[in-house]
Amino acid sequence: MPSGYPNLLRAKDITQKECSFSHPWNPASEITYTHISREAGLTRSGVSLMRVPPGKESMAYHLHHLEEEWIYILSGRALALIDGGEYEMGPGDFVGFPTPSVAHNLANPFGEELVYLSGGEHHEHEIADFPELGKRMVRIGEEMTIYDLADGQAMFDDD
Repeated sequence: MPSGYPNLLRAKDITQKECSFSHPWNPASEITYTHISREAGLTRSGVSLMRVPPGKESMAYHLHHLEEEWIYILSGRALALIDGGEYEMGPGDFVGFPTPSVAHNLANPFGEELVYLSGGEHHEHEIADFPELGKRMVRIGEEMTIYDLADGQAMFDDD
Protein backbone atom coordinates (compact mmCIF):
# COMPACT_ATOMS: atom_id res chain seq x y z
CA MET A 1 0.00 0.00 0.00
CA PRO A 2 1.42 3.48 -0.83
CA SER A 3 2.60 5.63 2.07
CA GLY A 4 0.04 8.29 1.20
CA TYR A 5 -0.78 11.11 -1.10
CA PRO A 6 1.73 13.92 -0.30
CA ASN A 7 -0.91 16.65 -0.53
CA LEU A 8 -3.32 15.10 1.97
CA LEU A 9 -3.04 16.69 5.40
CA ARG A 10 -4.27 14.87 8.47
CA ALA A 11 -5.44 16.77 11.55
CA LYS A 12 -2.23 15.88 13.42
CA ASP A 13 -0.15 17.26 10.52
CA ILE A 14 -2.02 20.55 10.68
CA THR A 15 -1.55 20.81 14.45
CA GLN A 16 2.17 20.03 14.19
CA LYS A 17 2.66 22.83 11.63
CA GLU A 18 1.07 25.55 13.83
CA CYS A 19 2.87 28.87 14.16
CA SER A 20 2.17 31.90 16.32
CA PHE A 21 2.14 35.50 15.17
CA SER A 22 1.55 38.91 16.65
CA HIS A 23 1.25 41.78 14.17
CA PRO A 24 4.00 44.29 14.99
CA TRP A 25 1.63 47.25 14.48
CA ASN A 26 -1.14 45.93 16.75
CA PRO A 27 -0.22 45.07 20.37
CA ALA A 28 -3.59 43.26 20.75
CA SER A 29 -2.77 40.89 17.87
CA GLU A 30 -2.19 37.24 18.81
CA ILE A 31 -2.93 34.41 16.46
CA THR A 32 -2.00 30.76 16.03
CA TYR A 33 -2.25 29.51 12.47
CA THR A 34 -1.37 26.86 9.93
CA HIS A 35 -1.08 27.70 6.22
CA ILE A 36 -2.90 24.51 5.25
CA SER A 37 -2.99 25.28 1.53
CA ARG A 38 0.80 25.77 1.42
CA GLU A 39 1.33 22.57 3.43
CA ALA A 40 -0.87 20.76 0.89
CA GLY A 41 1.23 22.03 -2.04
CA LEU A 42 -1.03 24.83 -3.30
CA THR A 43 0.75 27.95 -4.55
CA ARG A 44 -1.93 30.15 -6.18
CA SER A 45 -4.51 30.26 -3.42
CA GLY A 46 -4.15 30.49 0.31
CA VAL A 47 -6.16 28.88 3.09
CA SER A 48 -5.16 29.06 6.73
CA LEU A 49 -6.63 27.62 9.90
CA MET A 50 -6.56 30.48 12.42
CA ARG A 51 -7.08 30.64 16.19
CA VAL A 52 -7.43 33.85 18.23
CA PRO A 53 -7.57 33.65 22.03
CA PRO A 54 -10.12 35.61 24.08
CA GLY A 55 -9.33 39.31 24.32
CA LYS A 56 -7.06 39.35 21.26
CA GLU A 57 -7.27 40.42 17.61
CA SER A 58 -6.14 38.74 14.41
CA MET A 59 -4.00 41.35 12.66
CA ALA A 60 -3.91 45.12 12.20
CA TYR A 61 -6.85 46.90 10.54
CA HIS A 62 -5.99 46.69 6.82
CA LEU A 63 -7.27 46.52 3.25
CA HIS A 64 -6.00 44.83 0.09
CA HIS A 65 -5.67 46.39 -3.35
CA LEU A 66 -4.94 43.24 -5.39
CA GLU A 67 -5.73 40.05 -3.46
CA GLU A 68 -9.23 38.97 -2.51
CA GLU A 69 -9.68 37.57 0.99
CA TRP A 70 -12.40 35.66 2.87
CA ILE A 71 -13.16 34.43 6.39
CA TYR A 72 -15.34 31.51 7.52
CA ILE A 73 -16.00 31.09 11.26
CA LEU A 74 -15.74 27.50 12.56
CA SER A 75 -16.20 28.04 16.31
CA GLY A 76 -16.30 30.85 18.82
CA ARG A 77 -17.45 34.36 18.01
CA ALA A 78 -15.75 37.34 16.43
CA LEU A 79 -16.32 41.03 16.19
CA ALA A 80 -15.56 41.84 12.56
CA LEU A 81 -14.31 45.41 12.18
CA ILE A 82 -15.25 46.27 8.59
CA ASP A 83 -15.05 49.69 6.93
CA GLY A 84 -15.65 51.53 10.20
CA GLY A 85 -18.50 49.23 11.34
CA GLU A 86 -18.66 46.34 13.82
CA TYR A 87 -20.40 43.05 12.98
CA GLU A 88 -20.69 40.07 15.30
CA MET A 89 -19.95 36.75 13.57
CA GLY A 90 -20.40 33.19 14.75
CA PRO A 91 -20.02 29.60 13.52
CA GLY A 92 -21.04 29.21 9.89
CA ASP A 93 -20.78 32.93 9.09
CA PHE A 94 -18.74 33.94 6.04
CA VAL A 95 -17.43 37.31 4.88
CA GLY A 96 -15.63 38.16 1.64
CA PHE A 97 -13.41 41.08 0.76
CA PRO A 98 -13.35 41.58 -3.02
CA THR A 99 -10.65 43.94 -4.28
CA PRO A 100 -10.06 46.68 -3.85
CA SER A 101 -11.29 45.77 -0.39
CA VAL A 102 -12.50 47.84 2.50
CA ALA A 103 -10.46 47.90 5.70
CA HIS A 104 -11.07 44.97 8.06
CA ASN A 105 -9.83 43.01 11.07
CA LEU A 106 -11.21 40.45 13.52
CA ALA A 107 -11.38 40.93 17.27
CA ASN A 108 -12.26 38.32 19.88
CA PRO A 109 -13.70 40.19 22.89
CA PHE A 110 -15.55 37.02 23.96
CA GLY A 111 -14.66 34.35 26.53
CA GLU A 112 -13.81 31.47 24.21
CA GLU A 113 -11.21 30.86 21.52
CA LEU A 114 -12.15 31.97 17.98
CA VAL A 115 -11.36 29.40 15.27
CA TYR A 116 -11.80 30.21 11.59
CA LEU A 117 -10.59 29.56 8.08
CA SER A 118 -9.12 32.48 6.19
CA GLY A 119 -8.09 32.45 2.60
CA GLY A 120 -7.63 34.27 -0.61
CA GLU A 121 -5.46 34.80 -3.59
CA HIS A 122 -1.67 34.76 -3.60
CA HIS A 123 -0.29 36.98 -6.35
CA GLU A 124 3.31 37.85 -7.03
CA HIS A 125 2.48 41.46 -6.10
CA GLU A 126 0.25 42.89 -3.39
CA ILE A 127 -0.50 46.32 -1.96
CA ALA A 128 -2.10 46.58 1.47
CA ASP A 129 -3.02 49.74 3.34
CA PHE A 130 -3.24 50.20 7.10
CA PRO A 131 -5.48 53.29 7.21
CA GLU A 132 -5.46 53.82 10.98
CA LEU A 133 -1.65 53.77 10.94
CA GLY A 134 -1.15 55.73 7.72
CA LYS A 135 1.00 52.94 6.23
CA ARG A 136 1.13 51.10 2.91
CA MET A 137 2.83 47.74 2.39
CA VAL A 138 3.99 46.82 -1.11
CA ARG A 139 5.02 43.19 -1.61
CA ILE A 140 6.89 42.02 -4.70
CA GLY A 141 7.60 38.33 -4.38
CA GLU A 142 8.81 37.83 -0.83
CA GLU A 143 10.17 41.37 -0.44
CA MET A 144 8.06 43.93 1.41
CA THR A 145 8.49 47.69 1.51
CA ILE A 146 6.58 49.98 3.87
CA TYR A 147 5.63 53.53 2.91
CA ASP A 148 3.84 56.34 4.65
CA LEU A 149 0.38 56.28 3.09
CA ALA A 150 0.38 60.03 2.46
CA ASP A 151 3.57 59.73 0.38
CA GLY A 152 2.20 57.14 -2.08
CA GLN A 153 -1.55 57.78 -2.07
CA ALA A 154 -1.77 59.57 -5.42
CA MET A 155 -0.03 56.71 -7.22
CA PHE A 156 -2.88 54.31 -6.38
CA ASP A 157 -5.96 56.57 -6.31
CA ASP A 158 -8.73 55.83 -8.79
CA ASP A 159 -9.50 59.55 -9.21
